Amino acid sequence: MSKKNRKFKGNKEHEMADIREKLLKESVEAAKKKAEAEAKEAKKSSEEEEKEEAKAADMDQEMAVDNAEEAKEVSEAEPVEGTVEDAAEGQEGALPPDDGPTSAFIKGEHDKKDEKIAELNDRLIRNLAEFDNFRKRTDKEKSQMFEMGAKSIIEKILPAIDSFELGMAAMSEEDRASGVGQGMEKIYKQLMTILEGAGVKQIEALGKEFDPNLHNAVMHEENEEFGENTVSQELQKGYMYNDSVIRHSMVKVAN
Repeated sequence: MSKKNRKFKGNKEHEMADIREKLLKESVEAAKKKAEAEAKEAKKSSEEEEKEEAKAADMDQEMAVDNAEEAKEVSEAEPVEGTVEDAAEGQEGALPPDDGPTSAFIKGEHDKKDEKIAELNDRLIRNLAEFDNFRKRTDKEKSQMFEMGAKSIIEKILPAIDSFELGMAAMSEEDRASGVGQGMEKIYKQLMTILEGAGVKQIEALGKEFDPNLHNAVMHEENEEFGENTVSQELQKGYMYNDSVIRHSMVKVAN
């Protein structure tokens, strides 16, 4: 690099440094002026607030003095009669202020809530009663359905029992003593035991007074051994399931 160029470069850097220094001074001066202006404005606002507060305090003091003077004038113009105790008694005997529409509104809201509670309570009681009736009705229907089913099955078994009884009645003493006869008798007894355990029982007929609710009279005879209107012979056994008749006894009645 030539001597001339180095000199030019040095002058340029010197000029740039001067410009930067000048800009820095201007920035400092501007910030200083701005800070002074803000301080003056804040001081002015503070002084104005203090003046306003002092003015308000003076006004309050003047109003207090005026009120005191008015109260003094009223007390001097209208002397109070009676004692402090009389005034207290008057305050105690005074009726509480009537809130007017507000009190009526609160009372109306309270009445609406009571009506709603009563309505919900009534609905709850009705639902509980309906559910209880439904439960009882369902239990009754289940019991009736079970009883009908049991009666239907027993009615279908009765012809088989009749066949056992007819077969055993037709057997001779020798046949009864045989293995087949003893087996039939044991099966018959077992079947009757099962039916009795399920609630099935035979209707007593022979020698009993004729009852149309239990007996079915198919024949009449003159028989001095039995009293009048008495069952003298049972032609077919009748059965009951619990308290209901499955099959009436077929009987012969003596006149």
